[in-house]
Amino acid sequence: MSEQNNDQQSKLKLIDYRIFVPALLIIVAICIPLALYETRSMEVLNGIFDSIVEVFTWGYLWYGLILLAAGLYFSFSKYGKVVLGDPLEKPRFSLFEYASILIAMGLGSTIMRTGMVQWTSVASDPPTGVEAGSTQALMWGNSYSMFLWSFQTFAIFVMAAPAMAYILHVRKRPLMRISEACRVLFGDRFTDGLGGKFLDVIFLISILAGAAVTLGLGSPIITNNLAELLGIEISFGLTLAVTLVWVFMFSLSAYLGIERGIKRLSTFNMYLAGIFALFIMIAGPGIFILNYFTGSLGFLMTNYINISFYTEALSSGEGSYIKSNTVFWFAYNATWAMLHSVFAAKISRGRTVKEMIMTYLAAPTIISWVATGVLGGLGVDRFLNGNLDVLSIVENQGNMAAIPAILTTLPLSGLALIIFMVVALIFLTTTLDSTTYTISAYASTENMSKNEPSKFLRIVVAVIITTLALILMRIGGLPPLEVLSGLMGLPIIVIQFLTIAAAKKMMDQDKAWIHNVRE
Repeated sequence: MSEQNNDQQSKLKLIDYRIFVPALLIIVAICIPLALYETRSMEVLNGIFDSIVEVFTWGYLWYGLILLAAGLYFSFSKYGKVVLGDPLEKPRFSLFEYASILIAMGLGSTIMRTGMVQWTSVASDPPTGVEAGSTQALMWGNSYSMFLWSFQTFAIFVMAAPAMAYILHVRKRPLMRISEACRVLFGDRFTDGLGGKFLDVIFLISILAGAAVTLGLGSPIITNNLAELLGIEISFGLTLAVTLVWVFMFSLSAYLGIERGIKRLSTFNMYLAGIFALFIMIAGPGIFILNYFTGSLGFLMTNYINISFYTEALSSGEGSYIKSNTVFWFAYNATWAMLHSVFAAKISRGRTVKEMIMTYLAAPTIISWVATGVLGGLGVDRFLNGNLDVLSIVENQGNMAAIPAILTTLPLSGLALIIFMVVALIFLTTTLDSTTYTISAYASTENMSKNEPSKFLRIVVAVIITTLALILMRIGGLPPLEVLSGLMGLPIIVIQFLTIAAAKKMMDQDKAWIHNVRE
């Protein structure tokens, strides 16, 4: 009996309550009023967000471009050849495994939704001077969908990783935390005091909120298609059943760890997604998809700089969808940025700085463009040929209702729905097991340069995220929490720039480009 008690006590000591408990209490305190006063909360938060769009559109656009420039600088300067670990050590994963994990983490199931129906929002509300629903609006739609999953987005995701990976794999610091990365900037007193705790609590708040939103808003991707397949109504019971299956999958994967769980799911899903894309090409309008993808990619390349700086400064009235959504997208990505960077840092042992950054910039971008070309091309073809009024469905029933409607136009539509759900479910699983793993590593008191986060802690985090998401799904509060998550990106942006400065300073201090490179 005493051995059992000692074991329980030792497990409880694995959690750093000084940062985990405050973050959790703040999240609960935020969610209660959001759930109780959802309509009013949305009004207030949307008002704040609209003000930010009005004032800081330029700032968010420059933010993405500056991080992209920083990524290219780190990759192609002397810092790019610095090895994140022992220079004689081989990378932990093969390039395909490594890229697959980053793709699964970076894209998740969101690409399944945006790739299929994002073009509809732009087609209905195109940039100034373009007629809604026109062929030019359709070209803008798919090209903009590709832009959302492009270099700025993944630069936002990865640019805190050099500092996190350096403290973990080179300096061998025991705690994998933002505060630890900033020690070189602010010193021991700040890092070990309230300042360091503040940085770490901010990180955990943003990630716990983002994880709950992902779980809550990701479920409809599955439930809408499952309801269509089974011919039943969408209910909370169906959502609960789907969520519990999903929770079991990501809890098991997080429990098994990176090698046996996350890596295997990520690589398997890459093959399955490829098979699904081929199925759509063969069973659907393959020639149209190839032509439309080629045209969309050319349109994106021609207008990439234009979209990157798109502010509609001279237009009168309200801005178009592209203006407001780009700001929200970058703001929301900032919320997730530290999570992606911490996870990327953890799995990048043995990689150079250049390999880590360029893989994250290139691999998810290429896959997302292909996914958008195939999924978006299918939807646009159905709309143009009159087989399905996709724009009307989205306007009256929402984005999620349009996805099964588009898929059921394919031959073997039942099979198409099943494969789509499985791919989306695995993407959702790999996103959240990576999140669970990262939060556990971040809040752990163990030495993360030598150990993996404890399985006990991973399960605790999974239960907390699931409970929070289910409560919010049941009583309301997820939509305002999604907007709030976007607003929380503002302090994260400041922290990102601090970690970039910290990475450079640490490598300069150690002359890492001389002492920590491969021969």
